[in-house]
Amino acid sequence: MSKHNETGAKGEQIAVNFLQNKGYQILHRNWCSGKKEIDIIALREDLLIFIEVKTRSGIRFAFPEESVQLRKQNYLRAAAEAFLVLHPHYSKVQFDVISVWLLEDEIREIVHFEDAF
Repeated sequence: MSKHNETGAKGEQIAVNFLQNKGYQILHRNWCSGKKEIDIIALREDLLIFIEVKTRSGIRFAFPEESVQLRKQNYLRAAAEAFLVLHPHYSKVQFDVISVWLLEDEIREIVHFEDAF
């Protein structure tokens, strides 16, 4: 596995732990529909949350969350629509972003942007 894939996987696990500690129920990790993927699908009370996790080992160029721009948001919406076709009983949905900044493989910062877009 390449270094950036390892960093991403580590960030996703950190995000899952973070969410579970906040009382979220993790329904799916890396859920795919064709080539579209949602990092985490979680439930909190009656709210279904689609979560994009962005992890960086440095912030020289930008903070992790800054890479979730309009094109990525539309991609996530399309994947969420595919999920909802299969699971139409969910009526309340939200899109969150979790930004993980690692420094020498240690968590430097984790920020949860709820209802991000």
